[in-house]
Amino acid sequence: MMSPFALLAEITKKSRRNANELPQKSEAVTYWRGIGFMLAGQKFVAPMGEVGEILQTPRVTKVPGVRNWMLGVSNIRGRLVPILDLAGLLTVPSKASWKTRRVLVIGQGDHQHGLLVDAVLGMQQFPSHLMSNQMYVESNYAPFVRGGFERDGANWPIFSFTDLSQADEFLQVAV
Repeated sequence: MMSPFALLAEITKKSRRNANELPQKSEAVTYWRGIGFMLAGQKFVAPMGEVGEILQTPRVTKVPGVRNWMLGVSNIRGRLVPILDLAGLLTVPSKASWKTRRVLVIGQGDHQHGLLVDAVLGMQQFPSHLMSNQMYVESNYAPFVRGGFERDGANWPIFSFTDLSQADEFLQVAV
C-alpha cells in the first residue's frame, strides 16, 4: 500500500504527463467607442464622453437677434437648452428630412447645447490600434476633426464637440 504522499506524487506525475499545453497568451484588443452621426452626407463619430444624450428634435422656441443656425431654445427636463443646427453653423448643406434628424446634447451641467444632426448611427466601435491621426475632411470640418478610422471603405472622422464648443464661431451667436 502506498503512503498518501507517494500517492499524491504519482497523481501529480500522471497529471503533468497527460496535461495539455497552456494556451498561448493572446493580445487583448482594446476598442475606441463613440456615437456615429451623419452630417451633409458625411459619416462622423464623436467620443462617447462628449455626448450626454440623443433626442428626437424637440419643440424649439425662437430667440430674436441670433444667427440663423441658432434654432432657439428648448425645455429639456426642466433646463433651457440652446438648439443649434450643426450643418448651418458649419455652412454645409443638409439634405436630411426632419424625420431622420436628431439632437445630440453636449456639455455638462448648466452649459449644455443641443446640436441638430442629419441622423444618428448609434454606438460605433473601432479597434484602437487602427486609429489614424490623419483624416481628410472638407475644410469646414477640419478644425474639429481629431483623426479617425476607416471601416469597410468608409471614413469615420472623429468630430470633437469639445473643440467646437470653444470655437469663436460657436460662441458668437448674436447677429
